[in-house]
Amino acid sequence: MKKLGLILMTLIVAVGCACTMTKASDAVKEYLGKYNNQDEEVMVELDALVEEENLSDEQSEKYKEIMKKQYTDLKYEIVNETYNGDEAIVTTKITVYDLYKVQQEATKYKEEHEDEFKDENKIYDAKKFLDYKIDEMKKTDKTVEYTIDFKVIKKDGKWVLDQVSTEDLEKIHGIYNYSND
Repeated sequence: MKKLGLILMTLIVAVGCACTMTKASDAVKEYLGKYNNQDEEVMVELDALVEEENLSDEQSEKYKEIMKKQYTDLKYEIVNETYNGDEAIVTTKITVYDLYKVQQEATKYKEEHEDEFKDENKIYDAKKFLDYKIDEMKKTDKTVEYTIDFKVIKKDGKWVLDQVSTEDLEKIHGIYNYSND
């Protein structure tokens, strides 16, 4: 599951929003709006990546629904814009579901309740655990707030978002490991 999230995050990078942008923050709004509106590009990438994972059809559908909810419910606020010629930093606060915490709690639960995730032969069944973790992710309503400094550059007179870091994509997807901060 984590592999899927990391792959998804690294591939969904909207570099260079091509609309006419009068302010650097417009590029950030457009980028985050693609998540909110479940833009076709975002959904195609999600579908393709889920298909590559070793998930059952039911698990795949549940995971897609979790991510769609994450995208739709993502909230953001532009806090500041700092310009330096044709470069800008747009400081943005985002609020997303805390899927990182859910995954950590599910792993802890698994360690404390090993027998629940064994098959009839008393052998660990990864599918049972994955079902449990996905169900917990689906149920969560706990959120976390992050601050992201998006780098925006002016190309051909238009403000475009520079490549988003893996760390910032993890924040957008709610799986950023904040326990080490």
